[in-house]
Amino acid sequence: MRYHTPSTFEDAVAIAAGSGGVTRFLAGGTDVLVQMRAGMVTPDDLIDLKRIPGVRDISQTADSGWRIGIAVSGAELGEHAGLSRDWPGVVEGMELVGSTQIQGRATLTGNLCNGSPAADSVPGLVAAGARVAITGPEGTREVAIEEIPAGPGRTTLKHGEVISAVILPARGKNGGDAYLRFIPRTEMDIAVVGCAVNLRVDGDTITEARVALGAVAPTVILAPEAAKAIIGTKLDEAALEALAKAASAAATPITDKRGTAEFRTHVAGVLAKRAARIAYARAKGAEK
Repeated sequence: MRYHTPSTFEDAVAIAAGSGGVTRFLAGGTDVLVQMRAGMVTPDDLIDLKRIPGVRDISQTADSGWRIGIAVSGAELGEHAGLSRDWPGVVEGMELVGSTQIQGRATLTGNLCNGSPAADSVPGLVAAGARVAITGPEGTREVAIEEIPAGPGRTTLKHGEVISAVILPARGKNGGDAYLRFIPRTEMDIAVVGCAVNLRVDGDTITEARVALGAVAPTVILAPEAAKAIIGTKLDEAALEALAKAASAAATPITDKRGTAEFRTHVAGVLAKRAARIAYARAKGAEK
């Protein structure tokens, strides 16, 4: 195994593009190192990205959005007051990943690229309308988060490409988001169902919404019909019931040892209602 420590993303891409074997990128390492120790993967080239300038930075963009470096840990994300104020749902999703020790290493980008349909940080990013910067042999491009997962353990990234930043849009006024999951235990478990809701209000009326579901399909998914169910409403009981019905209809889960398809379908609707209530309260000025 060849271990590399490039100083730029362009150098990292050149190494990855030139590799004819198994390549893995290292940011936090909480997925890839476990996989290596378990014998699930043995990279021919392990490319450590942590020495690239800016990968540990959280910075505000010119339009008041946020740019998050690919090696920013969950702990660092949770300690950032500005990001936590603007996007509490994104932050709370990442804060559910693993133990306190894991939080010191795990990253948004690693959680995304691991390709798990149950990844806790991904629904919040999808609901937020986040994007990623991807650097590859042909330069850098931006892609919506929901376009990255391709199925369990797989992404749409091409040979030689690497995510170089996560980009959150400006929060703007009167907006709120939230992420909830159902797990069998109280902590340190994998989501049976996850749901993120992001919305904006004008007075008491919801004018914009995005709903994302995790662990109920081969990838984290957007549920546009669920969002439509609450746009134009004041999130009354009828709207919440319509939201729950649409979220459950969007779910196409499997039955496994953590839950039946029927149970997951039902819980998707329940969590959508609960997350919407929290996001709505936040949009109207409630604390995180």
